[in-house]
Amino acid sequence: MIRYDWLGKWVQYSPKKIAVQEVESGRTLTYQELNTVANRFANLFTAEMGLKRGDRIAILAENSLEHFFLFFAAQKTGLILVPLNFRLASRELDFQLQDCQPSFLAVQESFKNRLWDCTYAKNIAHVWDMAQMGEYGYAYRNETTKFKESQDIQEDDPIFILYTSGTTGLPKGAMYTHKMLFWNSINTAMRLNITSDDRSVSCMPLFHTGGWNVIPTPFFHHGAYVSITRKFDPEMLLNLLETEKATMFVAVPTMLQMMATADSFSAVDLSTLRFFVVGGEPMPLELIHIWHQKGVPVRQGYGMTECGPSVTSLHQDDAVRKMGSIGKPNFYIEARIVDDYGNDVDVDEVGQLVLAGPSITPGYWKNETATQEALKDGWFQTGDLVRRDAEGYIYVVDRKKNMYISGGENVYPAEIEKFLLTHDAIADVAIIGVPDAKWGEVGRAYVVLNAGATLTEEDVIRYCQGNLAKYKIPKQVRFIDAIPLNDTGKINRNALRNLA
Repeated sequence: MIRYDWLGKWVQYSPKKIAVQEVESGRTLTYQELNTVANRFANLFTAEMGLKRGDRIAILAENSLEHFFLFFAAQKTGLILVPLNFRLASRELDFQLQDCQPSFLAVQESFKNRLWDCTYAKNIAHVWDMAQMGEYGYAYRNETTKFKESQDIQEDDPIFILYTSGTTGLPKGAMYTHKMLFWNSINTAMRLNITSDDRSVSCMPLFHTGGWNVIPTPFFHHGAYVSITRKFDPEMLLNLLETEKATMFVAVPTMLQMMATADSFSAVDLSTLRFFVVGGEPMPLELIHIWHQKGVPVRQGYGMTECGPSVTSLHQDDAVRKMGSIGKPNFYIEARIVDDYGNDVDVDEVGQLVLAGPSITPGYWKNETATQEALKDGWFQTGDLVRRDAEGYIYVVDRKKNMYISGGENVYPAEIEKFLLTHDAIADVAIIGVPDAKWGEVGRAYVVLNAGATLTEEDVIRYCQGNLAKYKIPKQVRFIDAIPLNDTGKINRNALRNLA
């Protein structure tokens, strides 16, 4: 049986080494202290609350040490951690709570009103305030609390449910298993050369797989050090990368653009950085050059919540020569490019990227239909159209059917369209992503009004506020007589792009 208790192992090797720091509070935990706190919560959940393997524990909070209390307790007990997106409106949170039905929820004070507006909140057996949880856990860091690891945890048991926006308008809970966690760490470490000497600052939100599984979990698996921040601030991040002597840092191009124009950019010393790890969208050549001139190589890649997330990596030495490429598949990832009939396409021909390997999800939580659509004959259907050149480098030709990326966040128009159609004055609506200097892309809504109805652009945006996460709210609204359709009666988004 594979032992899943990573902390229990590292206590034997590096007990006094600091594992994690929370920047805003200055709190730190060594591997031994973090293990003790995780043991305390494992005992709390199993012995005192009576939770069992497979039960869900959730958290609604900005990045914090408490996330790792719950993660490592889940790793020890077989419980499933559900990190909720604190940017969501109450109606969106309510759907996820009803879907995963957690037995325990830790909530940050500033998000409590949003939680209590959820109809499912009253059904959660144990709701803890984050301050209460932090005091409870942190107070035990110097104790000798032990926990007997569960012997019935299986490699295909989920450790996370990670919600992703759905192309049908409803989020799907991707099941992220212990096996995925392990093999993603191996894939990531082999391509990024992670060792216990590595150090990083992490500001990616912990409701995303990128926040967990690009840096923190592979780093903890390898006994490295992570400093976490609650939010992205360009000046603060630049200074932290210097003072923390970071060896790598994960970001999306929008973040790196903001950092490159920050006041302290020219003065800050980033000589300890081996490279940036960049994903989410292609990085412009000019921005690559800016960071290369600063002495920081750029390592780009491609990932998906359901597939690791680490799928491909483009070595920093190829950042300019193969600009626009997502690189080559990671070590334990099998990748094919296929046509509509599942046949492999030739070099430089466009097809769908399909993936297999031990870091691929077994499916979606309580959603067999979506699982069957995504997994066919053992291959995960990414929905992304790509091509492979003669050297084996992969290029994304088009994104998932209708998705656009705003500030590194995936936005699926169907979800927003479905909500806007609840407005009495709106007869039809379609949304596309359009270029934006700050966010890369933002949403533009094309709206058809009911006969006699009147709405302004501000009215439409105001209707979304409080009901959709801010990054999902269209920044532009255009009123048209009819939504263009293609031959099959579906929205012709290419025609809308031509209008844009």
